[in-house]
Amino acid sequence: MFNDISSLRSHLATRRSGKARDMVAPGPDAATLHDIIALALRSPDHGKLAPWRIVTIADDQRDAFARLLKQAWVAENPGAAGMDLSALDQFAHQAPTLLVLISTPVADSKIPLREQQMSAGAVGMNLLHAAHAHGFVGSWLTGWAAYSPAVAEAFGVRAADGATDGIVGYFFIGTAGADLSERPRPEYEDVVSAWDI
Repeated sequence: MFNDISSLRSHLATRRSGKARDMVAPGPDAATLHDIIALALRSPDHGKLAPWRIVTIADDQRDAFARLLKQAWVAENPGAAGMDLSALDQFAHQAPTLLVLISTPVADSKIPLREQQMSAGAVGMNLLHAAHAHGFVGSWLTGWAAYSPAVAEAFGVRAADGATDGIVGYFFIGTAGADLSERPRPEYEDVVSAWDI
């Protein structure tokens, strides 16, 4: 994918998240999306457990996803019936491509739960890198929809045997509809130190 170190450095230096609401078509076609996901699965995975899965939400399922969000919101927020829930519609319909990353830790494994969850996070980061490598912009969003028990249940999330599945996030992929602005990044000296005993 990268012919030399400068190409890799450029890729890493220019990857940034875009606002899902600003993404426009085209998004990745089926073959490209397959490649993006396959690349993301090349993530650290102690024990070779693959303690995660990815659900794609197709265009013709966006309305059903919006209904799910609204029903769950009303159920979890007494008094919300009749409120303007257009923000949930907007969330469900933004960007050409929508993936849901789910952490599915293996309860009876000797691999600690934390490591399995971090592996799922690594898949998420690799989804963003792979999308960027293919010329698309990506966004990893959580918020209420990632922590709602009703929404999670609709994606087959379960809690059993001490290992709790959970939505890691929603991954929106598309073409940047507006210039991406750089955000402040931590200074190297502020976050890196030498160990000194």
